[in-house]
Amino acid sequence: MVAPSSFRHPPKKPAECKTVLLTGFDPFGGDAINPSWLAAHALHRRRVAGHAVVAAQLPTQFGASLVRLRALLAELRPALVICLGLAASRSALSLERVAINVDDARIADNAGAQPIDVPVVAGAPAAYFSRLPIKAMHAAIQRAGIAAEVSQTAGTFVCNHVFYGLMHHLASTRGFARTRGGFIHVPPLPEQAAHGMPLEPMVEGLRIGIRTALTVAHDARHGAGAID
Repeated sequence: MVAPSSFRHPPKKPAECKTVLLTGFDPFGGDAINPSWLAAHALHRRRVAGHAVVAAQLPTQFGASLVRLRALLAELRPALVICLGLAASRSALSLERVAINVDDARIADNAGAQPIDVPVVAGAPAAYFSRLPIKAMHAAIQRAGIAAEVSQTAGTFVCNHVFYGLMHHLASTRGFARTRGGFIHVPPLPEQAAHGMPLEPMVEGLRIGIRTALTVAHDARHGAGAID
């Protein structure tokens, strides 16, 4: 397997093919691996619905993760952006509905930063909804027999920081008004937790989600909310 560090600087976007930017994080919290990056790496250079997937690794750091993401967006000008992160307690692919404008870290990031009740972007809106067709993606992934859910919270750690930063960039930067983007949490691998998901179905579920996001113009309507 190619070391994650070798894909931190993806190739420039091919002129003849539209691009999907798929990001994952480096390991954190004492783990040797991060399945969000392994899944993104597995889809690097794949073609999905006529688009080339470009995977890139983000640092698990407040601030630095968004600097890296903004540079990738400026370089690649992707048609679709999906950022991945690890949700250690979950057992399904979690399609995140909403990003909120707050950093409230229970633990420190990889640079030792631990912001508490700090806005991701000062003066910006309280929240943004995902631009992904999350209900259609949810249904398509489930039809393939892969566990998926619609999540109502992306937390308040670096995952939400990146999700909010992405959505604010798409909403406020010229040229991105029609770019679809959002965030998906992946579960741990079985070697990390008993409730984990093997990498192969994780990657296939993400591929199906990407294809759906590229081909479905209007989201589906079905119940996938939460009671608590």
